[in-house]
Amino acid sequence: MLDVLVIGAGVSGVSCALILGSAQNKPFATDKKIALIAHQKASSLQNAVFNNAYGISAGKLGSELLDESLEHLTHSYPHVQQIQGEKVISVLGEAGNFTITTNKSIYQAKIVVIAIGAGNPFTIEGLERFIEPHQKIPAIKNRIQLKNTDHLVTEGIYVAGVLAGHRSQLSIAAGSGAAVATDILTLWNEGNHTMVHDALGK
Repeated sequence: MLDVLVIGAGVSGVSCALILGSAQNKPFATDKKIALIAHQKASSLQNAVFNNAYGISAGKLGSELLDESLEHLTHSYPHVQQIQGEKVISVLGEAGNFTITTNKSIYQAKIVVIAIGAGNPFTIEGLERFIEPHQKIPAIKNRIQLKNTDHLVTEGIYVAGVLAGHRSQLSIAAGSGAAVATDILTLWNEGNHTMVHDALGK
């Protein structure tokens, strides 16, 4: 049983996994099992180039970021399991006991984070009742989002990035994933608002 399964290894998904992984030395997170399904063949980053993203050198390719971000996760937080080459088919169950079926395997998780793109049609069974037209992308683009309140879709299921109803901007997606992670850390920390910061000398 995983404590958290993040579905999607784009900006919001990896950002979420990095924050969750960075809490490994906190008493409330030391025993947590975290995994990321890193299927990203359809990521919009594959064709992107960045000139206006904070902290990223002008001209950086999105395809490079996809690889570098997963290398960062592997190097810094190897306890976060990365599941490669699998696509999620369904998310069924309830908070504390979700069954996630992929094209190759079945996983159990207490919390699920959906961090895939906002393309239509939406192909994950079990979440259909939460689908609605995207509120911040032109209707002509036919994008969708999952109904949510501050990233929470329903108990135990969070959504991050463009699929959460945000605009398609790298810095927004990264912040969305980080917001979800800190909400989960707060949940694990008995409701005490929680962030993870590193600092020189610590």
